[in-house]
Formats: sequence, structure tokens, C-alpha cells
Amino acid sequence: MSSLQSLDRLSLNQITINRWSVREAAEGCARAGVPSIALWRDKVSAAGLAESRRIVDAHGLQVSSLCRGGMFPAATAAERQLRIDDNRRAVEEAAALGTDVLVLVCGPAPDRDIAGARSMVEEGIAKVADYAKSCGVKLGIEPLHPMYAAERSVVNTLKQANQIARQFPADQVGVIVDVFHVWWDPELYEEIRGAAGRILGFHVSDWIVPTPDMLLGRGMMGDGVIDIRSIRHAVEATGYQGPIEVEIFNQAIWNQPGDDVLATMQARYLEHV
Repeated sequence: MSSLQSLDRLSLNQITINRWSVREAAEGCARAGVPSIALWRDKVSAAGLAESRRIVDAHGLQVSSLCRGGMFPAATAAERQLRIDDNRRAVEEAAALGTDVLVLVCGPAPDRDIAGARSMVEEGIAKVADYAKSCGVKLGIEPLHPMYAAERSVVNTLKQANQIARQFPADQVGVIVDVFHVWWDPELYEEIRGAAGRILGFHVSDWIVPTPDMLLGRGMMGDGVIDIRSIRHAVEATGYQGPIEVEIFNQAIWNQPGDDVLATMQARYLEHV
């Protein structure tokens, strides 16, 4: 398999041009010929759910996913229930936006008990999965790099995500493969093969050396050390042919004109993905 020859599968993850509203992002994608967009709940909330759907439809865009659900662990049962309720709302939002993928960033431990927090993640997904299926939405567990374990997610490897996902039917729960989070893992290719039939999304960016910031340090494809194409080939070998989202958290990129970011993103996608 070689490089991608078209932009047919390219999706702009909205965070890549963070200052753009839903309308601005949709207009930008339409100008640039980017066919899909991944929306974030805060941006959707600002625009309004129905209006967000109207905007993306009016610009001929597909919604590749909604980010984010998850954040299940909490110190009390009451707090955990609130988070489950919020995930149910996120499922409803995903369905209303016309996407069948809700990305889960599973959340940190509320204390030092990381094993207990991982159990809370499993319990939370179990309480949402059937409802999600009834809405036509699948839950995509996104493992985050271990440096985020204390603040963002106790699910840190694709192996962990696979182990959780396999507790549920494949038409309910799967995984998201984000190269920024998993590129370093010596078990990565084995676990990608093991995720066959459950890969719900593929996200690309790059790992810059030296890393400028733990959160806002992702690079544009080709600016770092990740062998993105080999990971894509492995993902596609499982049968995944869905959208490829460019998801970049980087203040320097956020400061650039959005249309310039899109142009660079398209060129790097064709060259490095």
C-alpha cells in the first residue's frame, strides 16, 4: 500500500483550528474541499445542536465523530451517575449530528486508586452502551498516552482499550487509534491486529522533538518522529476504511490563519499519511 492519493477520507477534527466555530469550520472545510469534520461538544453547544446539524448539512459535510464522552471515574456514586447521564446526552448529540461514533476520553482517577478508576470506566461504559446502540451510536474508547494518566485518562494503551471493548458486542463498543498516543507502544501492531472489526476512528498528528508542551505539543504530520504511514497500513489491514481525522492541539498552529492550516494539513496528509 502506498500514500493516499485523494482527500476523500480526510476529516478536520475541530480542535485543530480551535478558534473556529462550527460555522467557520464548516465554511473552511467547504472552501478547501475537506469532506468530513469531527465536532467538539463545546463548539456544538455554542452554536446549538440543531443549528450545528443544519450547518454541516448545508455545507455537504459528513460528521466523522463527536468528541467527547467519557470522564467516568469520580469520588462518589452520585458524581459517577452525573457523568453517566452526561454521556447519555453526548450519545443523543452524536445521533442528532448524524455521526455514529462518540469518542470516549475515559477520565483520570479521583484519588490514588488507578485500578479502581479503570473499573469505574468499565462500569460507566456498561451503563451507556445499550442506550448508545438504541440511538445508533458506537462508543470509541481512545487510549491516551501515559503522560495523561493523572489528568485525562487511566486507559493508556491500545491493549487496555481492546480488553475493555471486548467485554461488549462489536456493534456497541470499539477503539480509536490516535497515532500521537500509541506510536511508542511495543505491542502496537499486535493490538491493532487484535482490534480488527472494532476500530471506529483513526487520528493523525505528529510527535515533535523536543515536545514543546504536554497538552499543546502535537505537530503537523511530517514534523515529528511518528511513522504514520506504517500505522495507517496496519489499521487498514484490519479492514478499516473510514475517515482519517487530523487532530492537533498546538497553540502555534491555533495562532495561524485557519485556511493556511487547512492547506498545510491537506498537503501533509497526502505526503505523510
